[in-house]
Amino acid sequence: MPRVLHTAQALVDVILEIDELPPRGGNANARSERWYAGGAVTTLIAASRTGAVAVHGGAHGTGPHGDLIREALARDGVLLSDEIHGEADTGYCTVLLEPSAERTFLTVYGAERQITAESLATLDPQPGDLVCVSGYSLFEPTRDPLLEFLDSLPEGVDVVLDPGDPFASFPPAIQRRVLSRTTVWTSNADEARALTDLDDLEDTPEAIRRRLSPGAVVVVRDGDRGCLVFHHGRGTQIPAFPQTAVDTNGAGDTHTGVMLAERALGADWESAATRANAAAAIAVTRHGTESAPTRAEVDAFLS
Repeated sequence: MPRVLHTAQALVDVILEIDELPPRGGNANARSERWYAGGAVTTLIAASRTGAVAVHGGAHGTGPHGDLIREALARDGVLLSDEIHGEADTGYCTVLLEPSAERTFLTVYGAERQITAESLATLDPQPGDLVCVSGYSLFEPTRDPLLEFLDSLPEGVDVVLDPGDPFASFPPAIQRRVLSRTTVWTSNADEARALTDLDDLEDTPEAIRRRLSPGAVVVVRDGDRGCLVFHHGRGTQIPAFPQTAVDTNGAGDTHTGVMLAERALGADWESAATRANAAAAIAVTRHGTESAPTRAEVDAFLS
């Protein structure tokens, strides 16, 4: 069975619930503080809970942050391909969560940035595997090792790009190099519009598809309106399952993990996206980044 492999950073999310963001130079009091394993962990846990083999190829540090990450992955049977780096702890991201479920991020780097092309190669991607790439890995110092690794992939390996907010701001040469190797694009609506400069969301998948490798698939999420799936020259709107959100952190990564796992298990793109929509709907009703449902929970929700 094809595997879901992830190259991006796993780091700790420190979630602070606040009433509203303070003005610049101001002050705010947090109503609660929670620590979760985040970053690539959310996608990998979602894939594993769906039934796929999931492997993390990113770097791991020592210390309490690294321990928290590895414990979270181990609970759901996610494998590690690389050895632990002993020089530093894993980094963390402070997430300021407002009552509207809107999030603001502050990230501190750590050992998760200490990758090389050789360390990523421990994933040993094989034809049929789905290799996840994050736009946040295209900052230095992880950019060059990641690009070198992508250039070394054998034919038949699917490269799944989650561009994140920064991708549209990267130099055109970097964009072209990554997009030419990408066979699956999965993003939210804002990220799709930012890359294409198109206001009409329905036009973005085809515009993105033209910049990807032949036969690529484009998936664009649009919140409670579901997602668009575009492949073989045809776009399909996959309806959502709107819920009252308490925390949207990790919903997109949950969607990606479930969708890719369903593909690894043999589902077509439309069926995979339907189940991913359901999983994301469940996830936003739960706090934290480890909120992905199990396969049985998705079955019960859809029934």
